[in-house]
Formats: sequence, C-alpha cells, structure tokens
Amino acid sequence: MSLISSIAIFFIIWWTTLFVVLPFGVRSQIEEGRVVPGTERGAPAHHHMLRNIIWTTVVASVLFSLFYINYVGGFLTLENIPLLPRPAAG
Repeated sequence: MSLISSIAIFFIIWWTTLFVVLPFGVRSQIEEGRVVPGTERGAPAHHHMLRNIIWTTVVASVLFSLFYINYVGGFLTLENIPLLPRPAAG
C-alpha cells in the first residue's frame, strides 16, 4: 500500500470516527440551566472540540492499525467470508 493510499484511508477512518465521537459527553444548554438568548435550547453548552479531536485521533489510529495489520497479514479476505456469492468462472 502506498503512502498516499495509507493517508487517504486514515483520513476516511478519522473523519468517520469524528462523527462517532462528537456526541459523547455533550450536555445541552437546557441541561446546564444556562440558555443563551437567541440560540436553540438543545444546542451544546460547551463543544470541547480539542478533546474530541484527541479522542478521534487515538481511536482512528487504533482502527487504522487493525486495518493495516489485516491488510499485510491477509487475515480477513473476501474468500474468508462465508455465503458470499462467487462470480461464475468463464
């Protein structure tokens, strides 16, 4: 796998992981009891973006490592998946 492909796959994993990590630990303004006038009551009181980016990077690094180990080792391939339809030979 080339370096560019590795970076692209890591970026895709990172971006997907970001959307998984974003909702954890978020408290709305209504839960905090401090609604800023002119904003939605359900909007987050604090975004904690730096914490989310750090956790996203950690989780994405672990997932990419697992992907890369599988890619190099060939542990899970299409041939290993049962009940997967195979193309008809020639």
